[in-house]
Amino acid sequence: MNFTVTILGSGAALPTFSRNPTSQYIECNNRHILIDCGEGTQMQMRKFGVKFQRISHILISHLHGDHFFGLVGLLSTMHLLGRDQGITIYGPIGLEQIIKSQLEIAGSKLDFSLNFIALDGKTPSLLFEDKLIEIHTFALKHRIPTNGFLIKEKRKEFSLLADVFNAEGLSLTFIPKFKNGEDVIDEKGITHHFEDYTTPPPPTRSYAFCSDTAYLEKVIPFIQNADLLYHEATFTEIHRSRAKATFHSTAIDAANIAKKANVKKLILGHLSARFENGNEHTKEAKTIFENVEVVEDGNVYEII
Repeated sequence: MNFTVTILGSGAALPTFSRNPTSQYIECNNRHILIDCGEGTQMQMRKFGVKFQRISHILISHLHGDHFFGLVGLLSTMHLLGRDQGITIYGPIGLEQIIKSQLEIAGSKLDFSLNFIALDGKTPSLLFEDKLIEIHTFALKHRIPTNGFLIKEKRKEFSLLADVFNAEGLSLTFIPKFKNGEDVIDEKGITHHFEDYTTPPPPTRSYAFCSDTAYLEKVIPFIQNADLLYHEATFTEIHRSRAKATFHSTAIDAANIAKKANVKKLILGHLSARFENGNEHTKEAKTIFENVEVVEDGNVYEII
């Protein structure tokens, strides 16, 4: 099943011709999730072929405009196109009031429900789970309360070796236990080990999103061993003092977090508009962590 991350916006604060403000679309096992919704996100969705009516969960990291100014417009467009299924929005305290006030003042009424889940930017928690995925949040370190997110698969079932199972003539009631990785004792007191009747499931996959944040080692336990880590890298080392003053990270900061968390791949974004490209970010980060690249709007990353 697919697990992909589409970069809809990769810039910081100011939109540019090449970088929209932050937004990402994640498809994980047929679950459709939007992280952040900067100005112009719905146009980026059209540009890059994202079917936004599929989105059921929206995660907003914090209440700086470049991360949510596109949200009310997106919701309004969903309404105009006939959406009738509700949507859950996870975001900082105050987001619900902002969005509902905008709609009310504009005289707009949506034909679908909005379920707001308030995040305090401090408390790690499990936001959502079903039989296939989990969405977690954890605290970052920025000028205002800010949330990081982890999207990961749940452990898959073991695959039954049907020929082996059938040859033993065992009860069909054993199958769910074997597929769940459990041994079974039959009516004769004989233990049947699940390893003898199954093959291991494929490894679970995970994606970690670290929005605006200063260097913060406290995030490492939450993102440990992630297959793909997005970490903001607003600045390079020449602007380290600016990064410190604004509670942002440099490419070196992000690379150090990736290395200490033992992630498989690091992608950098939220680049300041002062940079024409991400070449210097990549060069600096590679001195610490080799498997790294700077994202561009429209990039799609498949987690295998």
